[in-house]
Amino acid sequence: MGKYFGTDGIRGKANEGLTAERAFVVGRYLGWYYSQKGKKNIVIGKDTRLSSDMLESALAAGITSEGCDAYLAGYCPTPMICYLTVHEDFAVGAMISASHNPFYDNGIKVFSKQGVKLQGEVEALIEDYIDGKIEIPYKTEGEIGRIVNYPEGLDHYLNFVVSEFPLDLHGTKIAMDCANGSATYTAEKALRRLGAECTIFCNDPNGTNINRKCGSTHPERFQEYMKLGSYDLGLTFDGDADRQILVRPDGELVNGDYVLYICGKYYRDKGVLTNNTIVTTVMANLGLWKAMEREHINVAKTDVGDKYVYDCMIKNDYILGGEQSGHIIFSRHETTGDGLVTALAILKVMKNTGKSIAELCEGLRIYPQLLVNVKVNDKTKVMDDPEVQEAIAKVNKDLDGNGRILVRPSGTEPLLRVMAEAETDEICQKVCGQVADVIKAKFGA
Repeated sequence: MGKYFGTDGIRGKANEGLTAERAFVVGRYLGWYYSQKGKKNIVIGKDTRLSSDMLESALAAGITSEGCDAYLAGYCPTPMICYLTVHEDFAVGAMISASHNPFYDNGIKVFSKQGVKLQGEVEALIEDYIDGKIEIPYKTEGEIGRIVNYPEGLDHYLNFVVSEFPLDLHGTKIAMDCANGSATYTAEKALRRLGAECTIFCNDPNGTNINRKCGSTHPERFQEYMKLGSYDLGLTFDGDADRQILVRPDGELVNGDYVLYICGKYYRDKGVLTNNTIVTTVMANLGLWKAMEREHINVAKTDVGDKYVYDCMIKNDYILGGEQSGHIIFSRHETTGDGLVTALAILKVMKNTGKSIAELCEGLRIYPQLLVNVKVNDKTKVMDDPEVQEAIAKVNKDLDGNGRILVRPSGTEPLLRVMAEAETDEICQKVCGQVADVIKAKFGA
């Protein structure tokens, strides 16, 4: 991670950690860098949080001040910006979003022509420019760029997704929670086009209600709605619609581990699971590892972050990977997670197997899991501390393969995440507390 770029772009509280000035500076460097390479068009998308309009204007102003044209795609999912950047005449794409965070946070994710988040050299150059280490001149006269409204990008994306999953969903009853976010503009349109009967919740964004007691990170009320209705499947999106947590008719959640389990077995049976391997992160539930071992399917493990998952997939020609959070990548379709694509992939399995979502989940036992966030003064020092390492090693030895403890720094906040898995909730609480107490005593904020 860099000084300003984390695992998911630049993040911060709007007008505190992430200001309009910062967005303008990022836009200026992007405009200058790509205009030097003779590439003129940059597409910008945004989610529905209050500050997104402000940051969009600032980013576009920076881009055009350096000679590139800024195409405004409007409110849309993050994966749509990836799709447009890869398949249309754009040098790079930028998405203004803080994903599942509260409305007062925001972020800027920048995607390369390959449809992946900027990494390495270009991020470092942007950070040097932010810090004043690089100077660039403004474009003047006829070299200044234009701002172009680009609403047709939404139709291009929807046409693509529907063509990738030409399902007949007539008679299929689907409920969905759009998190008052980006999915409001795409999910219902796509599913109705395929014939599904849709009931929609939380699809009235007002700038401050994105992710608020709704969506994939707060699905509790939606789970109760599912129990009261007569639905085949429930969908919950996050704010920028790149994640998907499914909900069964009985209200039980189907997270990313279940999706990898279901699709991994389905692709294996169809003979298309390349190298007989799925990709997941160190945060995947222990139950997934054990289930895949039973199914004789290999599991490749990466650090937390979808870009690490995708890197592993591309390097090894794997077609399926993702995270427990519901960020799933189907590399034969897209270069990033897409909540709509994940939903359609599961619906395809349901249609082709004739099985319900509950039946497809059978065989995966999810171990109890507890995650504790510990605020620290300096998260970079914790992982190298001998006492912390000793506490982690002792817990893992005591669990003896029937659980584990995992400690990792947050990519975007001054936190250490302590995660425990074990056979009971009581054991999780005990071992999580043992390690968290050591961290708090030495490094607690």
